Amino acid sequence: MTPQSIDDLPTPALILDRAVLSRNLKRMSERLRAAGVMLRPHLKTAKSVQVGRMAVEGHDGRITVSTLAEARYFAKGGFTDILYGVGVVPSKLAAVTELRRQGINLRVVTDNLAVARAIADAARNGDTFSVFVEIDSGAGRAGLPWPELPGLLDIARVLNNAPGVELAGVMTHAGHSYHESTPDGIAKVSEQEREAIVGAAEKLRAAGLPCPIVSAGSTPTATHSRKFTGITEMRPGVYCFNDLDQEFIGSCSAGDLALSVLASVIGHYPHRNQVLIDAGALALSKDSSSQ
Repeated sequence: MTPQSIDDLPTPALILDRAVLSRNLKRMSERLRAAGVMLRPHLKTAKSVQVGRMAVEGHDGRITVSTLAEARYFAKGGFTDILYGVGVVPSKLAAVTELRRQGINLRVVTDNLAVARAIADAARNGDTFSVFVEIDSGAGRAGLPWPELPGLLDIARVLNNAPGVELAGVMTHAGHSYHESTPDGIAKVSEQEREAIVGAAEKLRAAGLPCPIVSAGSTPTATHSRKFTGITEMRPGVYCFNDLDQEFIGSCSAGDLALSVLASVIGHYPHRNQVLIDAGALALSKDSSSQ
């Protein structure tokens, strides 16, 4: 095959800088290893077995996904410890079981007592599950709100008392770190995230309940956290490629952007000082930093 130059590519085209990708992965890997924290990268952005293998090199291979389709894809790629990192609903337990019966430790998440009971009922029929209880550390989306943590012990006891169910621990996602714009601001959110998730773990242990995994993480908090005490794993995701939002809030520099979109100018309008390109919202995704 004749080597292509960038001018030969049909547009719009995704351009990946492999050297930047490798550097991003190595930086995060070394940072968490030095902190004594396990890395469970979130691969919903990459959606690539090859990138996933690069991300977990030197670690134990655990990953995070956002859909069951992603879980199936990465399971076929050889990944066996997968966190399905959004709240599970009872109608999806059969699909979870199907993967677990194939030897995949597909772990699920809930913050709901009724769902915990449904998981326990399914386990009584011979199925097995590994479950995290989700904590809201300030993002205001999913999880039991900290510091009150209403229902935490009830949910945990239902799961822990059910045969075939592993209470894997607690998890959170500090999505509100994306609203910060300085390393100090992100570090403050990181500490809030840490206090919430470690506090939830301590509440479980004080009640005699197991909490082996204390899972936190976002790219900003994994990058700027100044203290990981009590956290056992982090789940950054965007750091693999980074984007303009990450650059804007200070999680990376312009030289850390591994992805770009090649487009062709299809119109030139000097009277408006504008050009028109053949890459719209679908090609450019949501990368719309206010810079």
